[in-house]
Amino acid sequence: MIQAPGRVYRTLLDKLEQARQALGGQVFDVLGKLQFEGRPLRDLLLDAIRYGERPEVRARLTEAIASAVDRPQLQALLEERALAHDAMDASRVARVREDMERAEARRLQPHYVESFFLAAFAQLGGTVRQREPRRYEVTHVPAPIRHRDRLIGVGEPVLPRYERIAFEKTRIAPQGQPLAAFVCPGHPLLEATLDLTLERHRDLLRRGTVLVDERDPGTAPRVLFYLEHSLQDASRTRSGERRTISQKMLYVELNAAGEACHLHYAPYLDYRPLRPNELEVDRLLAHPACVWITRNLEQQAVAHAIAQVVPKHLQEVRGRRLGWIEKTRATVKDRLTEEIGYWDHRAEELKLQEQAGRVNARLNSQEARRRADELQARLQKRHWLFYLMLQTSA
Repeated sequence: MIQAPGRVYRTLLDKLEQARQALGGQVFDVLGKLQFEGRPLRDLLLDAIRYGERPEVRARLTEAIASAVDRPQLQALLEERALAHDAMDASRVARVREDMERAEARRLQPHYVESFFLAAFAQLGGTVRQREPRRYEVTHVPAPIRHRDRLIGVGEPVLPRYERIAFEKTRIAPQGQPLAAFVCPGHPLLEATLDLTLERHRDLLRRGTVLVDERDPGTAPRVLFYLEHSLQDASRTRSGERRTISQKMLYVELNAAGEACHLHYAPYLDYRPLRPNELEVDRLLAHPACVWITRNLEQQAVAHAIAQVVPKHLQEVRGRRLGWIEKTRATVKDRLTEEIGYWDHRAEELKLQEQAGRVNARLNSQEARRRADELQARLQKRHWLFYLMLQTSA
């Protein structure tokens, strides 16, 4: 025969099992946050033990369990405490799909990275040979590249040689072939090569070039500016510099009428260089149709980006980052506050035992107090770090 407290407990377990199956086990992540008629689970179980024999109390407790362990309410608690959202409504799914399609259009394709790296690496004195289709052996990494990595690198160092490198994930580990290092944006070998190339040829980038857009049937020239924009928060890296939290490439195009527009992808990838039988660059720029192309255009492009593009980038990053930081801060605060409370209580408990002559050989009150103080200092440090992370600027 099941007693009244047992019936209430069984009802609670049945409801939790139903919620666990519906939410994939996540219900236990928020069980301690559930409120039963505004009271925690402990109080509900105490009422069941004390007054569970009364039919009206049993009915009230059963109703409280049914309303508290309700899937929409549990889902709301999970969403509130989640640092990453797994469940999305139709509008969010559509928005994410659009973002993914846009990211795919902007993505730097592997063959572009491959062609740049092979040319730049050879120019810097490196030796690379193709061993299998689109897979290469690097037999010599020149000293300037290794030295540059020691200056700017933050992860694994650049090696003197690589048995294999590849630029596509599908070519990293083909069956029966050596494992290849995946060279992509962020790999130390590519980053050091890129940094040295920019240092040596930055003036060429500022001077620009002439490209042909074959999709444009007109003959009016346009000027395309490539700008690099980054957002930082107030926290510092190990080198003492402000931490970059988002980096974006901006493309601003100007025409002869002085109109500026922001292009959302790298349009130059669809352009081609001048052919040998076409006009030379100097003759093109001397044409009357190009008289408006002057050095002042750069300031106009930058002004347009600052006024029209940067605020959107800042708003997008702030909105996404603010929610994540607030949830992380709340989670850290709850966890550390609970630990601080535990060690505060333990320190007082041990102190009373020591005063009564019962000394704990493994842990004394001073050690417990030290742990509580360390956790309090850690909590203050984390609060300050979160404050710095919220200070986003362009």
